[in-house]
Amino acid sequence: MAEDKGNQGAEAAKASGAGNMEKPAASRPTPVTGVEVRAVAKYVRMAPRKLRLVARAIAGRPVVEARNILEFSPKRAARTMARVLGSAIANAENNKSLDSKDMVVYRAFVDEGPTGKGWTPRARGRASMVHKRTSHVTIVVKEREGVR
Repeated sequence: MAEDKGNQGAEAAKASGAGNMEKPAASRPTPVTGVEVRAVAKYVRMAPRKLRLVARAIAGRPVVEARNILEFSPKRAARTMARVLGSAIANAENNKSLDSKDMVVYRAFVDEGPTGKGWTPRARGRASMVHKRTSHVTIVVKEREGVR
């Protein structure tokens, strides 16, 4: 009888899908159809919060439009993003033979780098911590759908 219970448990697990190692359809990554090219700038000495404002402004836009947004943006972070975008475009043109007019900023994201910590003097002999934040900037450009 003990053997029957063991088999029933295994059969119930198979029926419920517990033994199935395949991911459900919703969590599987979508297949990539175009060529993706990326550029990364690491240890940029600027807070990620400031860079993310600019990254959100260019994500999903055509490369030509993204360049214009960055060129005329008053934010200091736009200069860094423009440098990384230029690098991604150069990578695409030189390594994958793509045309910059047919590319889109597929993803632009900023990750947090290491934080430098120091002290600044305060009143009455005290000190406060200063956080010098760094960022890792990644821009992925992709060929526009239906080109070629």
